[in-house]
Amino acid sequence: MPSHDLRTITGAAELIAATGQVLGASDWHTITQEQVDTFAEATGDHQWIHVDPQRAADGPFGTTIAHGYLTLSLVPMLRKQAWVLAGTTMGINYGANKIRFPAAVPVGSRVRATFELLDVAETRGGYRLIEKVTAEVPGGGKPVMIAETVTVVVFA
Repeated sequence: MPSHDLRTITGAAELIAATGQVLGASDWHTITQEQVDTFAEATGDHQWIHVDPQRAADGPFGTTIAHGYLTLSLVPMLRKQAWVLAGTTMGINYGANKIRFPAAVPVGSRVRATFELLDVAETRGGYRLIEKVTAEVPGGGKPVMIAETVTVVVFA
C-alpha cells in the first residue's frame, strides 16, 4: 500500500479530463544487488558493471548499477503506487515511444517515478494512454529514466 494518498481515476471521461496532468508519484523503492542479479539471470545481461561489485568498485560509478531496463521494468509496480484507474477489465502494455536513461541507478539507492498523462485516445475496444514516466534517485542531478509508455485499457 502506498505511503501517500493514491489518486483514483474512474471511467473514460475522467481519464480524458486528466490529460496533461501529473497523476502522482510512487513511493521510494530500494534497488538491491539481489534484484539486479535476478534481472541479469532473466535477461542474460551479465555485464560486470551490474553484477560484479568488486570490479564495479573501481569503475566509473564506484559500485554496481541497475540495468536501465530493470528501471523500466519497475514502471507497472511504481504506477500502482502513484495512481489507479478504476473500472477497467484489462490493461496491456502496448510499448514505449521514447526511453532514455540520463543517469545511473547505483545499487542500494532508492528510486521513485512520477507519472504525467500526455495523451488519451479512443482505440478499437478501449483507450490508448501515453504517460511520461520520470524516475529519479534522491539527490540526483538528472532523472535516471524518462520514458513515454503506451498502455491500452478497456473499461467494464
